[in-house]
Parts: sequence; C-alpha cells; structure tokens
Amino acid sequence: MKDFEDGKLVSIVVPVYNAECFIRETIQYVKAQTCENWELIFVDDCSTDNSCDVIEDCIRKDSRIRLIRQETNSGAAKCRNKGTACARGRYLCFLDADDIWEPRKLAEELAFIGEDKGFVFTGYEFADETGKGLGKVVHVPREITYHEALKNTTIFTSTVMIDRNVIDSKDIMMPCIASEDTATWWNILKKYGKGYGLDECLVRYRRSMGTLSSNKLLAVRRIWNLYRRHERLPVVKSLYCMVFWAVRAVLRRT
Repeated sequence: MKDFEDGKLVSIVVPVYNAECFIRETIQYVKAQTCENWELIFVDDCSTDNSCDVIEDCIRKDSRIRLIRQETNSGAAKCRNKGTACARGRYLCFLDADDIWEPRKLAEELAFIGEDKGFVFTGYEFADETGKGLGKVVHVPREITYHEALKNTTIFTSTVMIDRNVIDSKDIMMPCIASEDTATWWNILKKYGKGYGLDECLVRYRRSMGTLSSNKLLAVRRIWNLYRRHERLPVVKSLYCMVFWAVRAVLRRT
C-alpha cells in the first residue's frame, strides 16, 4: 500500500485556461459534494483573464483549494500531470472547468471503487452552454477492456476516479498529444486489464460550439492518429475500430 497524507482524501485536478466565467461555479459544484474530504487543485496554464484572481479569492475562504501556476502555456495534459504530481490524496479525479458534477458524484464513486477497483468512470449527460441538461444521457458498460475501449471511447474525463493504491501515478501521466485523456485510459486498461463503469448520470458535459469536440473532422483525425501513431495499430485494424467508434459516437450525440 502506498502512503498518502490522508488515505481517504480525493484529489481533484482542474486545468485552467481563461476560465474566469466558470471558476466560481466549478468551486461551488465541488463544495456541494456530499463527500467533503477533498482537495481541489487548479493548474493555471498562463491565463490572460482573471481566472487566478478568482481562484485566489476562493482560496482565502477555503483552505482545501490550491492554485498551481504553469510558467509557460503547455496544454491540458501537462496541467493535469502537474496536478497529479502535486496531489496528496489516494483517490484522483479530473474535472474540466466547464463541466458539472452532481452533489453525490464523489460519494457514489468512492463507494463503487471499493478496495479492488483501480479505475472507474460514470455515465453523464450532455448539457448546453448554460449547463442545462439536454436529456441525452450516455450509459456506460459495467466493465471495459483495452480492446473494447478502442472501439468505444465512452470514458469521459470528468467522470473518472482512480485509486492510486492500485494504479501507479506514473501510469496516470498523460502524453502531450491530441486526445491525451483517451490515450491515457487506453494505457491504463492495457496494463491493468479492466475499467469499471458506474452507470449513473453523475456528470453534465457542457458542450460549446467553440470546443474541439464539437468539430467532427478534428475528432476523426484525432482518433485516427491515436490508432496509427500512439497505438501503432495496422491500417485494417484501425479502420475496423474506427467504424465502431464512429457509430457509437453518433449514437451518443443524437
């Protein structure tokens, strides 16, 4: 067993870049959790707005909140890696600044992860730019393997919880490539065998027309590059996986 300052502490890592309009709301969603044993780590990626001022104001009111500043703009992967390296908790979660957690998210995931599951994730609902749920809920499988995940990128970053007593922190570090989170989940599944899905809608995924994920052509390019460059799959295998990926991606969003 690894030694952590608090064996039940949940470390929540939030990469920040010009997210001033979401920060106070993000903090409120975390503070509303029925599980109160958490630390909230913001990693600022050289924001040019007042994100850091808002975070520092909130830190003065709650010592569980921390701010780490990157010296150069480095992208979400390095921000998450920095937060992971500084995390004190046994349990690790990621939260994007514009996503929304239901109040029972941490408590239910902690009960689900238990002592034997290292990597878990939950269902989620698509939301509009205001955070209002659109009624489109993504259901997740009870278990998922590496080969299944290649064809089904259903694991959404803001739903993940990792037990660092089971998953080594070095295996959580994200590569600096597009879709770094998906690549990381694949690496974990390949090494540790399975991830476990809690099929409850505990997160709302706020979609903006300006986000990368809203651009379908970019999404296709990113997944293809993951298959060919990161996983080094043969062309036929990549095409096979992509067909399943495309069908499931469309079903999730319609």
